[in-house]
Amino acid sequence: MQRKLVERELTLEGPRKKGGALKSRRSVTVNVAESPLGWLHAHGHLDDRLFAAGERLRSDYERAQLSPSTTMRWDPVRAKTTGEQDLTASERQLAARHRFNAALREAGKGLEDILWRVVCAGETIAVAEKALQWPSRSGKLVLKLALDRIAGFYRIN
Repeated sequence: MQRKLVERELTLEGPRKKGGALKSRRSVTVNVAESPLGWLHAHGHLDDRLFAAGERLRSDYERAQLSPSTTMRWDPVRAKTTGEQDLTASERQLAARHRFNAALREAGKGLEDILWRVVCAGETIAVAEKALQWPSRSGKLVLKLALDRIAGFYRIN
């Protein structure tokens, strides 16, 4: 399979906004074709909308799994926030965890299993089908249904 390399920035605030300056710039080259979701997209089994929904879910999953601080945080407490860029690292982690859990609830009972296994854990469709004791060739259809539901949750058109 052909490699599909994408340059991604690593910042605490997330991807760099156009025209906005960040203090530090670090980036990493990622082969998005390595993930089962990327493979399905590259072979035409998923459209751009479903792939984007899966990437958003994976991004929230990874952000929610950040290691916790080992010392007490002395950040000032704010009564009102205007967006995620104003949040501390711990608050961004909690916000990502809430989005992730809400997206799985939106997918519905029974569909969160295939989403977590393929999108987050990186299992192939065949391995996920076997682990869930599903019939062969049913996982792709169920995954598409689940991704369609979370695309609605993330408001991806």
